[in-house]
Amino acid sequence: MSNSDSVAPQALASTSLFLADEAATQALAQQLSAIFSDYFSNSYENNPDENKSARVYLKGDLGAGKTTFVRHFLKVMGVQGRIKSPTYTLLETYNLSSLYLYHFDFYRFTDTDEWLDAGFRENLGENAIVFIEWAEKAGPGLPLPDLELYLIYESAGRTAQFNAFSEKGKTWITQLIHRGTPTSEK
Repeated sequence: MSNSDSVAPQALASTSLFLADEAATQALAQQLSAIFSDYFSNSYENNPDENKSARVYLKGDLGAGKTTFVRHFLKVMGVQGRIKSPTYTLLETYNLSSLYLYHFDFYRFTDTDEWLDAGFRENLGENAIVFIEWAEKAGPGLPLPDLELYLIYESAGRTAQFNAFSEKGKTWITQLIHRGTPTSEK
């Protein structure tokens, strides 16, 4: 399903969490990583021939913490070494066993077809976790995300607004709610 319809898609579920500092952002990334790890592990155990994917689109002003969130997520998933921002390369790819992790940044796009012209559609397939920063610059041809994470500046931290646009995204939001709000307290 694409978001090319003239009416903006409605989220199936939403939740907001306050992130006091980077430690709280890291804790949230760890929670989402655990949820995705369970999803992919259980999917392979229950039906090893079925391909799975997760698409997360990140929104927020410059410096809101989108790349920081993805870095923490990737580290928890087991990515070793330096994790670079894809601002200039547009895409950073990581492979963990049979799972691919793609981190896109469309900030520099000036035309909504650039992501298609670059051949990125194939990276939105199965057996992958896809993070896209500045997805709105790709225009209406980009498929809807499972989750949208909107990081909003607050006076002393950030608000993380999650919106689900698929049933699995809705399930993941429910799991996040049940795990509780991450804090930076030790």
